[in-house]
Amino acid sequence: MIEMKDVMKKYPNGTTAIRNISIKIDQGEFVYVVGPSGAGKSTFIKLLYREEKATKGKLNVCGYDLVKIKNRNVPYLRREIGTVFQDYKLLPKKTVYENVAYAMQVIGKKPREIKKRVMEVLDLVGLRHKVRAFPSELSGGEQQRVAIARAIVNTPKVLIADEPTGNLDPENSWEIMKLLEKINTQGTTVLMATHNSTIVNTIRHRVIAIENGHIIRDQIEGEYGYDD
Repeated sequence: MIEMKDVMKKYPNGTTAIRNISIKIDQGEFVYVVGPSGAGKSTFIKLLYREEKATKGKLNVCGYDLVKIKNRNVPYLRREIGTVFQDYKLLPKKTVYENVAYAMQVIGKKPREIKKRVMEVLDLVGLRHKVRAFPSELSGGEQQRVAIARAIVNTPKVLIADEPTGNLDPENSWEIMKLLEKINTQGTTVLMATHNSTIVNTIRHRVIAIENGHIIRDQIEGEYGYDD
């Protein structure tokens, strides 16, 4: 599903963000990626959906070689990967329905198929009643649920969530976690970068800890392990 071998990422300014990382993540796993600010978590995540390209090493995601992949094939890789961000990245002038449908429209799905699937995922995230609302009319928790619906509408094999609870209060954070858990139980691999120690220590999953670009800890049902 996801396999890295001796992966390094060095930026043009000379900064090395990822140093010789080797890791394997199997289909259906739920993995937290933790570490202090500046540790390399964001670069690690961006390498997986080819926002950044590895400087050296081997990196395979969903059957794609991300070191050798041609730019024209990156959109096909990203059909296999849903991404959710801390700041939602919703389209402000589109409704909830239109934001989610857009992800299917860009890959050429038929209107009837789009309508059926969009309503399915809005049911899953509990927002069917908000189909005509615009992002500005939603709470932060609701906006994040729309973002998750958009990320999973094309049934990706992997869902990458980069600080998905970072802008949310505790109640909404737990609701988002319940949703990610539900998606994971349906077979989707979930990778979640987070600073939320309470969530990591309460809802136990595999923990990959990154510091100074290295994986320093990889534990099944691990703990957060850092001071807040």
